[in-house]
Amino acid sequence: MHDQFDTHDISPETETGVDRARRDLLKLTAVGIATAGALSATSSAAFAQYNGSWDKTFPQSDRVDHRKVSYSNRLGILLVADLYVPKDLDRSKRHPALVIGHPFGGVKEQTSGLYAQTMAERGFITLAHDASYNGESGGQPHFISSPDIFVENFSAGVDFLGTHELVDRNRIGVIGVCASGGFALAAAQIDPRMKAVATVSMYDMGGAKYAWGGEPLSAETRLAALTAANEQRWVEFAGGETRYGALPQTVDDKTDPIVREFFDYYRTPRGAHPRSTTAISVTSDPAYFHFRPFDHVAAISPRPILLVAGENAHSLFFSEQALAKAADPKELHLVPGAGHVDLYDRVNLIPFNKLTLFFSEHLA
Repeated sequence: MHDQFDTHDISPETETGVDRARRDLLKLTAVGIATAGALSATSSAAFAQYNGSWDKTFPQSDRVDHRKVSYSNRLGILLVADLYVPKDLDRSKRHPALVIGHPFGGVKEQTSGLYAQTMAERGFITLAHDASYNGESGGQPHFISSPDIFVENFSAGVDFLGTHELVDRNRIGVIGVCASGGFALAAAQIDPRMKAVATVSMYDMGGAKYAWGGEPLSAETRLAALTAANEQRWVEFAGGETRYGALPQTVDDKTDPIVREFFDYYRTPRGAHPRSTTAISVTSDPAYFHFRPFDHVAAISPRPILLVAGENAHSLFFSEQALAKAADPKELHLVPGAGHVDLYDRVNLIPFNKLTLFFSEHLA
């Protein structure tokens, strides 16, 4: 993994209350821990134009046609995505399709692409997009996030698929992995064109900011985190250094187990990709304090929801919370022996048969 940031570790002796609040919050989210720094010159390689070669972290299937596509979301941001179409598809008919979103800080060449290609092997037309401001998609500056825009990206994918000559626009579903699970649920609440929703290893990024395991953050901690992020806005507006939250470049025996779990994917050959820096700007944090994708999840009914999670996942309670608030038809599918990140790429654990049966039934 190439270094994308000049990181500055904060020692316990110099750490302020605001820094500590930021650190503790981000340790509990899919981003990892807080780092500060400016994009280095080497990061420009992450925006190199696609040259047609296979640039994914998983092997290419000989049963699927793949091509790069682009389209704009409602806000005019250009999204770049990978479209996967089964080679043996009957082109005289229209077929079911899936929009698939990647984990927070990831790109379409990783987890979501693996899911898209595999589900295409099983007969679905699939679309794996880079979130706005990330990967090859547009939006400036890069490496920021917005829950509203990330939700919009799913509807934009439905726009694209619903106008494709091979897609039946009444048979479009969505899959969201990790944070995209929360974004997918939020999108389905306001977009009835999404006929079935599946989440995998779901994170509720709003819940990760507001409460971990159901325990709300203290008012002091919440205010400290918001103060840190918004003080940083002044720094950056005046031309100062941009600060990012990202995974560390190294780990040791004191590294938090959750951070290590993400490190073992994003910072090793297993899942590392030059466009997946995991970096998200600190000033993006405040928007998530009021992002509540579960509050109206019951509105998705009577469209079905499938929540997939590892039985040992540190994030399992997010899926349990969504299940409790959702209306029927709904199902929580636990994967024996799996943790959170296992379901990013461990094909022996990912329940593709379950996902296939779910969408085959509900997009029939």
